[in-house]
Amino acid sequence: MTGFRSLLLASSMGLVALCAGAPSNAEVLTLTSSALQDNGQLAIKNACADKQRSPNCVGENISPPLAWSGVPAGTKSFALLLHDPEGRAPLGVEHMVLYGIPADVTGFAEGELSKPSDKFVGGNSTMKQAIYWGPGTPPNTDWHHYTFTLIATDLDPKALPPGLTRQELTAALGFGPTGHVKGSAGLVTRFRHPE
Repeated sequence: MTGFRSLLLASSMGLVALCAGAPSNAEVLTLTSSALQDNGQLAIKNACADKQRSPNCVGENISPPLAWSGVPAGTKSFALLLHDPEGRAPLGVEHMVLYGIPADVTGFAEGELSKPSDKFVGGNSTMKQAIYWGPGTPPNTDWHHYTFTLIATDLDPKALPPGLTRQELTAALGFGPTGHVKGSAGLVTRFRHPE
């Protein structure tokens, strides 16, 4: 499972991971949660709540708490993504696309990503949401993996317009030494329908 999780995290970060150079100091950008371990299970309360939209929504759509440290030098803002590679094959499901998070923000409390905030710019998830949208896995399926990816950028928090998809955000961040990515970190979680 460890090899699979490593491959899954690398895949979820996609080309954005290639943009990050070697850290300029001894610290490494790290994403953690006080409620979750890496490869830990999201709680039912973290699942989506809109049963009218999907009968697979069994939760309260409460985002888990997240925190980060080891911010690379030159970081001006962060982006935060949530991706389920097993959902809606072959592309997966983007559950959250947020960016424009100011560099002085070091995390979000439980439920804080479930509603609009002046701490982030809402993008456009697969469900056309600009906030966190929790898991909605169908019954009788195996575990889905949900990767939270934090990206440190040198962009001003107000540089990008609202409503970008993950693909549009990735394009705006650019690639290689001329891109805007200073570093990235991930946290892999799991969820399946409670049958």
